[in-house]
Amino acid sequence: MFFASDNTGPMHPAVAQAMVAADSGYHPSYGADPIMDGVRAQIREIFEAPEAAVYLVATGTAANALALATMTKPWDAVFCTPLAHINVDECHAPEFYTGGAKLSLVGTGDKMTPDELRAGIARWTKGDVHTSQRGPLQLTQVTEMGRLYTLNEIRALTDVAREHGLPTFMDGARFANALVALDCTPAEMTWKAGIDALSFGGTKNGCAGVEAVIFFDPAHAWEFELRRKRGAHLFSKHRYLSAQMQGYLTDGVWRETARAANANGARLAEGLRGMAELEFVEEPEANMIFATLPRREHQRLKAGGAVYGLWGDLEGDPEERLMMRLVTDWSITHEMIDDFLKLARG
Repeated sequence: MFFASDNTGPMHPAVAQAMVAADSGYHPSYGADPIMDGVRAQIREIFEAPEAAVYLVATGTAANALALATMTKPWDAVFCTPLAHINVDECHAPEFYTGGAKLSLVGTGDKMTPDELRAGIARWTKGDVHTSQRGPLQLTQVTEMGRLYTLNEIRALTDVAREHGLPTFMDGARFANALVALDCTPAEMTWKAGIDALSFGGTKNGCAGVEAVIFFDPAHAWEFELRRKRGAHLFSKHRYLSAQMQGYLTDGVWRETARAANANGARLAEGLRGMAELEFVEEPEANMIFATLPRREHQRLKAGGAVYGLWGDLEGDPEERLMMRLVTDWSITHEMIDDFLKLARG
């Protein structure tokens, strides 16, 4: 009954097989391997972006921070929500790699509206030497609370950014989960909706540890290469990153794993609706569920062997409601879900 995070699951067999296949002979290093040539072509085809610049790094934090550094000057403000991963979960890596850019928080939760973005941009007077300058917009898809930006919502926000001459970066750690939930194409959710750059996640969706950084404007390519090297994120044995992404992309494995993760989330959410004391914090839309239960229920679930994220201590007022996070990945079985639901229902 392991629902702690989609970071914790195993590799998909296709990814593991691709890594084993790459683990023979000799390959050029630092991204010059022939496997990477194929990956670059695959991603360009998938995103309908033949000129896109495509790079691989090992972590989501590296992907986000290095991409934003490429798009941001040290004196800029990056517009993001208070719950954005770059704000609460990356130990100031974006500020570090950008050389001091400021994160300017928009809205109050995990999603922002166009009006909130306009107000956030207006906080910084254009051309005033005494304040932050206006920098890129950052969006997270799926959001940190398991919600989705619709295609229209993305376009409305990128339109506001473009009104002010600002680019938009998408943190797509769970990009595949959002894509299959919205039933759209990668192009529709990115450059056709005004996204300029994307971190395309693999780690949470069946890979061992690889994320792609995609610039739809190849003018950013050389600067990103320099920043990746200077930031110590250019792997010498790059073929092991390339192989993961190759296995992930080939035959649509990345869509298959995302569909499975989302379906597992839907099965779990539907079962939880039968619990009288459970309240959803947000309506589940992908593979993450946020809900609250009294502390005594969390004590019972934890004692029964359930593993999930919990906001608060197990000791305290038994009636106090605490928030939980349940995350499903592609590998979670129906039996695991059903065992948890049986335990949850008492």
